[in-house]
Amino acid sequence: MPKLLPIVAVSLAALARTHAADAPDAAQLAFFEKNIRPVLAEKCYKCHSADAEKVKGGLLLDTREGIREGGDSGHAVVPGNVAESLLIKALRYTDKDTAMPPQKSGGKLADTVIADFEKWVKIGAPDPRDGTGAKVAKKAIDFEEARKFWAFQAPRAVPAPEVKNGAWPRTDIDRFILAGLEAKNLKPVADADPRVLIRRLTFDLIGLPPSPLEVETFVAESTRDPQSAIRNAADRLLASPQFGERWGRHWLDVARFAESSGKERNYTFPEAWRYRDWVIGALNADEPYDQFIREQIAGDLLPSKDGAERDAHVVATGFLALGPKGLNEKNREQFRMDVIDEQIDATSRAVLGLTVACARCHDHKFDPVPQKDYYALAGIFRSTDTFFGTASAGGKNKNGTALLPLAGSTAPTTVGTTARTGLANFLAKNPDKAKKFKNLPPDRKQRLIARFANDNPAAAETPAPARAEHAMGVRDGNAADARVLVRGEIDQPGDRVARGFVSVLGSAPATALPTSASGRAELADWLVAKTNPLTARVAVNRIWLHLFGDGLVTTPDNFGATGTTPSHPELLDALALKFMADGWSVKSLIRTIVLSRSYQLSSAWDKKNYDGDPDNVQLWRASPRRLDAEAIRDAMLAASGTIQLTAPTGSVVANIGDGYIGKGIRPEVFDITANYRSVYLPIVRDFVPDALGIFDFAEPSLVVAARDVTNVPSQALYLMNNAFVIQQSQAMAKRIVATPLDYAKRIALAYQLTLSRPPTEAERARADAYLRTEARGLIPAKSGSIPEASLTSWSTFCQALFACAEFRYLK
Repeated sequence: MPKLLPIVAVSLAALARTHAADAPDAAQLAFFEKNIRPVLAEKCYKCHSADAEKVKGGLLLDTREGIREGGDSGHAVVPGNVAESLLIKALRYTDKDTAMPPQKSGGKLADTVIADFEKWVKIGAPDPRDGTGAKVAKKAIDFEEARKFWAFQAPRAVPAPEVKNGAWPRTDIDRFILAGLEAKNLKPVADADPRVLIRRLTFDLIGLPPSPLEVETFVAESTRDPQSAIRNAADRLLASPQFGERWGRHWLDVARFAESSGKERNYTFPEAWRYRDWVIGALNADEPYDQFIREQIAGDLLPSKDGAERDAHVVATGFLALGPKGLNEKNREQFRMDVIDEQIDATSRAVLGLTVACARCHDHKFDPVPQKDYYALAGIFRSTDTFFGTASAGGKNKNGTALLPLAGSTAPTTVGTTARTGLANFLAKNPDKAKKFKNLPPDRKQRLIARFANDNPAAAETPAPARAEHAMGVRDGNAADARVLVRGEIDQPGDRVARGFVSVLGSAPATALPTSASGRAELADWLVAKTNPLTARVAVNRIWLHLFGDGLVTTPDNFGATGTTPSHPELLDALALKFMADGWSVKSLIRTIVLSRSYQLSSAWDKKNYDGDPDNVQLWRASPRRLDAEAIRDAMLAASGTIQLTAPTGSVVANIGDGYIGKGIRPEVFDITANYRSVYLPIVRDFVPDALGIFDFAEPSLVVAARDVTNVPSQALYLMNNAFVIQQSQAMAKRIVATPLDYAKRIALAYQLTLSRPPTEAERARADAYLRTEARGLIPAKSGSIPEASLTSWSTFCQALFACAEFRYLK
């Protein structure tokens, strides 16, 4: 379709633009500190460091320069090139003469460790080490001095500044922003056009485009009273059930939500969907953020007024159970400590914006977090039992575990003999299933019997038995303090450390944590205490990020020394204090921000402003933003008129049940066609749907507050060739042709459904010329009639609109 290409307002050359990192970012450095440096120190430095009695092979691995220069055989590490990195070859044991570490030093490393080194090289081998590698005397952390760092000081109330242009600000947010602009001799651009603003607001708040009627209503109201129009629109969107689906997905990125264990042996998490739905419900109900965090850390320990609330609290603790699991790990103690490490990492980064898990093997290299603080937290999580529900798979999964029963199924499930007989007959006809069933633990067998009765009513006796309900989550185990592990090694235990919190943040427990409980309840209270200097700031910064495209702190997962400092520190503190004073209401804070003039600016370019602030740090305009993967997919469904706004029950993974993905469960079964919102698509580690993965979906094994944003040719090719995109284009074409509109209004409707605006005269003429091309036999259809040629012309036209840059960007 050569004449279609001018309509696609972006070239492949532009799409091919990539961003090269000038220096390692905080996340990359954290990966090195957690996964690479400890292994090098433990397994390699004895023979390959400045302190070695004899440096073997001329290879030094204790500095960045040494590991890249390599030794007698060549470069040990070539950033970005695994194939040419001799260190990777040595770790893989592909050549017995160069295999490292040698057998006498423990032999080949675990596959997961080798995979970490491969990933490290692929991302550019970030490495903060420099110098000669000589030993540096260990210094005790001076916490009094460390607390002078901005992030460890309590937010301070500062009055909104006076500004020269007193007529411009509408809110205190505007006064802080304008003061920063005036200090640099910059001026904000004009306000956004109403059509641009309502599209921005609707995508930001519910992740969907506004309907043509909503756009025209907003434009009419804006003509009369612009601020009343946006207040009404914001209130309507905040009250929409789609709000929780949009903002719940933001938190699911942070919570590393997924429905499988990932790693080498990828097992399903059939009950993970309950946590997803709990998050969405909590955001829709505007549950106070402090309570939202408290329930995820210690919901099982909180009082409940009834069984339903008790169930919700249990489901909320799924936050601690959702992480990736190395089910291949044969050593149960190592597996346990790895789970604890992942829980510490997720909790500290999600709530505090600190990489506390970097202190597992040694004191944190950058932040004032000693190793003993890590093990103080480890004691709390070690006193906690985690239930994530992977099947035993014939005894091969030694780390399989049960699930937590919900209130509705605490009593034994009664299943009639007819149901049992029906299941028995089913298993007799399916020997492979029967073998798996035989090796299930008793509670899993009972659950499957109940599920069979529930899914096969004819096999169940009257009355039909209740289906057993379970959830992923945690509960208290045997309370005990943890020992410090020297270099993080389980076979090198040191002194015991009393359970506690992160010392530099203060407000440590006045007395020892209870001997009869894990301490998670106290940890949850400490995390959300108003005296904690980080929690409110971190939350506010992430909310700001999702409304402006970047946070006031541009490293939203890292408020430590390797993160960035706030562009507007007084504003960040003011919003954090307001957030807490307003009862930790997420909706209230969002409403405050979107009603500011700063949020409502246009994205117009201004040379003087650009020369003074090319990165728009001072917010002189609205930075254009690409929609995220879910919004792009959902916008296609909305434009085609096929979107299903009713949330599905359960999930694809729950329906498939327990199993090993790749062995027993084919990954293709998760590649589904569904018209419900993208937040409900199956999120299986290593098999994220193409519609999401192609547009930078968050890595579900990591805490991700800010997704990467790329602009690459594969995205354009997806929009031009993918079956789902073509299907939605055809559905949109049928929707348009079926309307009782004249020809020009149909073209206008297509633009309104996709871009929330009417076409320009040039665009209308170009579309008209394409749709009326007689040489291609594409004759426009009349109302009520859809000839094949006409449907092809309209569907390819609609697809061109989906493929244009404006469709997937917010101005």
